[in-house]
Amino acid sequence: MNHSRVNILNIPIDNIGMGELLNELKHGGVVFTPNVDHLMKLQKDREFYRVYQDADYRVCDSQLIMYAARFLGQPIQEKVSGSDLFPAFYQRYGQDENVKIFLLGSLAGVAATARLLINHKVGRNIVVDSYSPPIGFENDPLECAKIIEIINSSGANVLAVGVGAPKQEKWIIQYRSSLSGIKTFFAIGATIDFEAGNLRRAPAWMSSAGLEWLYRLLSEPGRLWRRYLVEDLGFFALILRQKLQMNRAKKSYRRKKNALESR
Repeated sequence: MNHSRVNILNIPIDNIGMGELLNELKHGGVVFTPNVDHLMKLQKDREFYRVYQDADYRVCDSQLIMYAARFLGQPIQEKVSGSDLFPAFYQRYGQDENVKIFLLGSLAGVAATARLLINHKVGRNIVVDSYSPPIGFENDPLECAKIIEIINSSGANVLAVGVGAPKQEKWIIQYRSSLSGIKTFFAIGATIDFEAGNLRRAPAWMSSAGLEWLYRLLSEPGRLWRRYLVEDLGFFALILRQKLQMNRAKKSYRRKKNALESR
């Protein structure tokens, strides 16, 4: 990996474009897609923070983070959302018979529908199997063992997990060593629902304007109001604080440099 990384709220984000990432993923890796909600959770959840450090790729999944990076003077070259990356991946490797995907997530039947639709689009059974786990599965060792057995028996070498953050990221890192055949891991949130047609994505203009959060809030107010209207509002204050800290560090460096040069 020769690309640079951008630090946003003490989280390194890979400054990499979609095309370069897709090329690198032929060698495998763990991919997380940080958005504002992730960054806010990472400020408080130590386990989530530790898990995030174990990802091979952390790519920007938020136009608001793009704006923040520019404000901080370290622009990110491209937004690479999970809901764009995953379909781009299966289209790129659609005719590579060695690529076999397993879908883990969403409600009963939704992952199976996504599997059928993806395979129809690609023209082969690139998604070899799927499973929708019960609520609370991550706290049930027997259920997790069952899931691992299903995945390992499927012959898949790519795992896409869509059960929401931070659950999906924690599960991937905890169990990846038990998933012997998997070399590429995606934590993709609601992408399985998008692929199944169970949820609609925000219009492109809203996404590019940084308003995808508003579209999702209006689509699922009962589930998402607290996330967007309470938990994530502090993001802007934290970005401003980081900017002020960076400015102070630059001034301190210049003072020390001038002092040394004047000797």
